[in-house]
Amino acid sequence: MAQAQQTRESSALSSCEAYFEKVNSRKKLPQPLQETLTTAFARIPVSSFPQVPAGKVIEIQADTTVADAVKVLSECNILSAPVINPDAATSMNWRERYLGIIDYSAIVLWVLETAEVAAVALSASTATAVGLGAGAVGALGALAVGVTGPAAVAGLTVAAVGAAVAGGVAADQASGGDAPAAADNLGKEFYKVILQEEPFKSTTVKSIVKSYRWAPFIPVATDSSMLSVLLLLSKYRLRNVPVIEPGNPEIQNYITQSAVVGGLEGCKGRDWFDCIAARPISDMGLPFMSSNEVISIQNDDLVLEAFKRMRDNHVGGLPVVEGPSKKIVGNVSIRDIRHLLLKPELFSNFRQLTVEDFISTVVSTGQEIVRVTTPITCRVDSTLGTVIQSLATKRVHRIYIVDENEVTGVITLRDVISCFIFEPPNFFDNYFGFSVKEMLNK
Repeated sequence: MAQAQQTRESSALSSCEAYFEKVNSRKKLPQPLQETLTTAFARIPVSSFPQVPAGKVIEIQADTTVADAVKVLSECNILSAPVINPDAATSMNWRERYLGIIDYSAIVLWVLETAEVAAVALSASTATAVGLGAGAVGALGALAVGVTGPAAVAGLTVAAVGAAVAGGVAADQASGGDAPAAADNLGKEFYKVILQEEPFKSTTVKSIVKSYRWAPFIPVATDSSMLSVLLLLSKYRLRNVPVIEPGNPEIQNYITQSAVVGGLEGCKGRDWFDCIAARPISDMGLPFMSSNEVISIQNDDLVLEAFKRMRDNHVGGLPVVEGPSKKIVGNVSIRDIRHLLLKPELFSNFRQLTVEDFISTVVSTGQEIVRVTTPITCRVDSTLGTVIQSLATKRVHRIYIVDENEVTGVITLRDVISCFIFEPPNFFDNYFGFSVKEMLNK
């Protein structure tokens, strides 16, 4: 177990190092300019960064149900929120006060595992018909999909899974249905399970926040430098950085990748920014991945497959392409999982729902029309400034590079932030007093 943990830590750190090494080896900015920018960011205190809207960070109580947490994220139009431990709400230690961050990534991981177990349990309905108990059906399902630690940690025991779906399976058998029919009806039964039945209905944020986390919870102090934040959001792949005032455990600000890129857009007109923004993206080494590394989804693939692909490749969105030419026709992101959870009545055929049908249904509700139907694109000769402007004004997290409508690359918020900085030797070891390896293990 310890060896496996060390391997994961080493792999995560190596990935961060390899990414940033590639970034800095491909950038064509003069070294003196890079050093000047890095030095400037190192002198800017985090406290100078603009506050979140309304000046108050949205937080979610650990005993909130997952369904209610999705509603909060959606209604506040945010991707994530810090999770408060109700048993330590008055603690002056942030490590005790906050359990981590809940985001759509964690929710997707939980939903997919739940769906996989439920699918196999439903498909195994013939086992119930021949006398096996509900718990056994759940056990068969877990063995079939290889479900391990997280489900148990989250309190979603195998027997409970079997019990939760048993009612739907029994009803299907009584009406003369067979196992394939039960599996094809997964959408209806799955939503009944996750929204109305135990233990899923009462599953809390606390149950999944650590088991399904995407990234560690790493706050910085208000007197920290913006360079530390930019490095966490770029090289070290965090999507958000909580800000805590020394002596006060409450989160004072919440800096996201989107907010930083929006801040860069606001620097338009300043000599240093205009000098860099006028350069073609190729001068920055963008895109940082080759065309054959781009992960996409066909519009006639299942939407569940799209979310699985995001999970498996640790990415937050995919271009939706059509046919062998892979013409880009849309975009689906990890935050779109909320549509499935908030409006289950619109997606009853969950197991058979294609990406194209999913997008059409979302559009029919009048929501997210621009995000899903009009993928944000640029060309290989675009300037960095136009890319930043598109990301900031359209409030998206990635822009696709196209050549005759075929996706040849992707530029993310992380990539853009990485263009402006480099990491001084031993910066984190010296600045924070603990190693990056230890941080990634938090």
